[in-house]
Amino acid sequence: MTDQATADGVGRQAPVTPPDSRSALAGRLPRALHPGAWWLWALGLATAASHTTNPLPLALLIAAAALVVVRRRGDAPWAFAFRMYLILGAVIVAMRVVFRLVFGGGQGDHVLLHLPEIPLPAWAAGIRLFGPVAAEQLLGGFYDGLRLATMLICLGAANALANPKRLLKAVPGALYAVSTAVVVALSVAPQLVESVLRVRRARRLRGAARQGLRALRGIALPVLADALDRSLALAAAMDSRGYGRTAAIPAGQRALTGGLVLAGLVGVCVGTYGLLDATVPGYLGLPMLIVGLATAVAGMLLAGRQVRRSRYRPDRWRITEVVVAGCGVATAVVMAVAGSVDPVRLYPPVSPLTWPELTPLMLLVVAVAVAPAWLAPPPTLAAHRTPRPVLTAPNGTTRSSPKRDTSESEAQR
Repeated sequence: MTDQATADGVGRQAPVTPPDSRSALAGRLPRALHPGAWWLWALGLATAASHTTNPLPLALLIAAAALVVVRRRGDAPWAFAFRMYLILGAVIVAMRVVFRLVFGGGQGDHVLLHLPEIPLPAWAAGIRLFGPVAAEQLLGGFYDGLRLATMLICLGAANALANPKRLLKAVPGALYAVSTAVVVALSVAPQLVESVLRVRRARRLRGAARQGLRALRGIALPVLADALDRSLALAAAMDSRGYGRTAAIPAGQRALTGGLVLAGLVGVCVGTYGLLDATVPGYLGLPMLIVGLATAVAGMLLAGRQVRRSRYRPDRWRITEVVVAGCGVATAVVMAVAGSVDPVRLYPPVSPLTWPELTPLMLLVVAVAVAPAWLAPPPTLAAHRTPRPVLTAPNGTTRSSPKRDTSESEAQR
């Protein structure tokens, strides 16, 4: 569409088109996915990772989670915390290998090096410090550390993709106080990452030349001060909105709801133990688990009536959320099936040393895990929410309207 001047010579505003409108309209409109769907997907990936020590599918699961984060994360502060989880995963793997190196790594046929062994008293029998280091024990530590790191990275992907503030609206009313604390705790790491990036950017603008450990003092103090200011602002905002306030409830009703929830959780624990242990009576397994879940749900429903809250634009659970959550559940189910079909491939032995192998079911697990990178809708970016309108001058030329300062517009609003 071309811009034309009006008959009286007065310019008019042309229709505003976002920069990514062609790609969005050609496929799907960008929107924020329900945070519960991202967490179910991530929990499915973490469950699948817990069923294997094979480094090949674990590395592919990490790559799948990273690809989904890169393609479907937004520009919110928590979206840039995934790199921190990758670094933390690498630290976990290194620590597991170092522990095997320090606390006896000589149980194996392929001894790599001999370290001086530190003698310990008799009461510490069974523990050895240093000594011969075998490749089998180091490889076993690497496998265990990689499995734990993969589970952590999968949960970090959910933290980078899901909005923790929107997740607070989806929890039941009975868990409102607990979920508020959990959401605040989950948002600490992304806010620290944002504070570090902002302080480093300010230091570069001021011409600070120190880097590495020498710049730690100039970065740590502003970050801590910013974190304290954010905490005080968050506490004041939550107090002004009535968080943590409950209605006047009789003591008997409060004791009843608390007893139901506690009894239900105890029943769930006993039922889970009964399912895992084949020596206990049958009625302590699945029947106890069902009774415990029913009791806990009844207690939560009664406790939810004590909290009255309003919801503005509640998140809808649509077909895309079902597909993304189903990918996570399918990933865990297929990995469990692969373990029942060929458990040796999922847990490669370290003695004797064997090269890990991939099976078609493992490849199917990775394909299902990475599917949300294309099945989920693209995120809504802040740069595309308020496009600059195009104005038409009397002489027929077009120009963009001047960009207003965001802080000024927010203050006027």
